[in-house]
Amino acid sequence: MKNPKVSIVIPVYNGSNYLREAIDSALAQTYKNLEIIVVNDGSSDDGATEEIAKSYGNKIRYFKKENGGVATALNLGIEKMTGDYFSWLSHDDLYYPDKIEKQIDFLRTIQFKKIFLYANYSLLQGEVITPVVHNHEMLARKPMYSLLRGCVNGITVLIPKTILDEMGQLNSKLRVTQDYDYWRKIQTRYDFIHMEDVLSVTRIHSGQDTMVSPKVVEEGDVLWVDMIKKLPESTKIAYEGTLLNFYRQMAGFLETTPYVGTLQYCKRELERLEEAFHNSNLNPLVSVVIPFYNRVDMTLNAVKSVLAQTYKNTEIILVNDCSSVDLRRIKDFT
Repeated sequence: MKNPKVSIVIPVYNGSNYLREAIDSALAQTYKNLEIIVVNDGSSDDGATEEIAKSYGNKIRYFKKENGGVATALNLGIEKMTGDYFSWLSHDDLYYPDKIEKQIDFLRTIQFKKIFLYANYSLLQGEVITPVVHNHEMLARKPMYSLLRGCVNGITVLIPKTILDEMGQLNSKLRVTQDYDYWRKIQTRYDFIHMEDVLSVTRIHSGQDTMVSPKVVEEGDVLWVDMIKKLPESTKIAYEGTLLNFYRQMAGFLETTPYVGTLQYCKRELERLEEAFHNSNLNPLVSVVIPFYNRVDMTLNAVKSVLAQTYKNTEIILVNDCSSVDLRRIKDFT
């Protein structure tokens, strides 16, 4: 697979304000073996969105459907795509010109291994562009944190179509977490690989779903709690040393998010683990080691003195230093 075809899917709803910039950034890609698919999710703006899309003629492939949400628009785009790889571009976001080329070049270095590839991005607010650069070394060591630290921005991904075929459609019942819900299904089977490059631009504005949808926190809390619950304990311990520290670190991250319900869940787990740890140390086991050589009577007296202790959570370890006398009394006593 020397130059695989890439399908850039742009779902849009009432997007006349930014759609042209998004399409132009897709057309400006330095990698040329691609198609651009625009899916109009039942826009209600008197044809403004459709007019922009159709103005590109055969430079893009255009589809229109009844409104059903981003998941349904992505599902249609994936159904219609003819490329080997899927790349998502929101109608209000942008690609840097070398987004696709850099990702294809990276895949060449690993012989197009079947992986989920994602990258860093920038935030555009007004005229200010701020790069968001994640900890590449940490994500290489702890790949599950790609999602559990919110590091995957959907417009940075490049995914083999064969993976999407295996996973089926995105959940159309979800209005704002359809992407992470889908990514975590992929993560159960395939490696998530982070690229250090900044390849896309996410626009921050008042009209986007993450700003206006009441579902953001509601759906988000359900998703995040479930992701945490389903992460194996062995992975939690491997990543952070102990379960206590995992939930402590998780709570620290969640303080920076709107997911209050998930934060409260982690704090409850933290309290439960701290209480269990505290209780386990209220009555620690004390090991009393008694080395002996011959001297049976003195050894038995030592054992009896331990048994007479008012503190009862003890164990007695007798170490026979090659005694040369009959030890049956000790054996019968113990």
